[in-house]
Amino acid sequence: MNEASIAPGATAVNVDLTGRSALVTGAASGIGRACAERLARAGAVVTVLDLNGEGAMEVADEIGGEALQADLSDYEVLDALKVEADVVVNNAGLQHVAAMEDFPPERFSMILRVMLEAPFRIVRKALPGMYEKGWGRVVNISSVHGLRASPFKSAYISAKHGLEGLSKVIALEGGPRGVTSNCISPAYVRTPLVEGQIADQARTRGIPEHEVIEKVMLTGPAIKRLVEPEEVAELVAFLCTPEASFITGASLTMDGAATAQW
Repeated sequence: MNEASIAPGATAVNVDLTGRSALVTGAASGIGRACAERLARAGAVVTVLDLNGEGAMEVADEIGGEALQADLSDYEVLDALKVEADVVVNNAGLQHVAAMEDFPPERFSMILRVMLEAPFRIVRKALPGMYEKGWGRVVNISSVHGLRASPFKSAYISAKHGLEGLSKVIALEGGPRGVTSNCISPAYVRTPLVEGQIADQARTRGIPEHEVIEKVMLTGPAIKRLVEPEEVAELVAFLCTPEASFITGASLTMDGAATAQW
């Protein structure tokens, strides 16, 4: 992490979410964990949702929140979820790297359920409460791959492109009723998901693992480093401030200028 990054526990944005509730999906690690910790420091009561129940409990215990183990690919689980949150951060995701002809259709379907349909179903349940209060924040953790494509990630890129569109629809419907909806679209973030891709990328592209970060992940950004989860979380916090109340329907890139040249 260079000195321009935000260190864990640091605070750059002044936001008070006392009395507010938040739901963060995929919050046992990575970006989700950083978001849960940041919103809790702002005073929100945070529900930490993750497929990893033990990890969710660990984070919830640390921040004084509530843990919720849930498989977001399961329709019955989604139907049973009770969502009463003022802030929803749709972060849960997974990756599969393979050429189109080798990509398992059932894996494609599952990734879209977790990364596109689950956010729809979660926000659909949260909106009535937000509308009643006249205030709500939906933050969808997208990716530069929600704006641009790259090979071997058909499901992930399809899901992220869909999430960008869904976020804009929520913004249009929610804006008159006090609800904003935005995407944050980072380049590669230092998370377990990204670290787990290195071997897949090396195998698929036929290069050594040590070359993946330099020759694949960092070829686009002008700033040659990975994004830190705390940087993403700080932007989530900013979107919850009064000063950000007119920012909606946007895709806020954190990509070191990668998409500036594509």
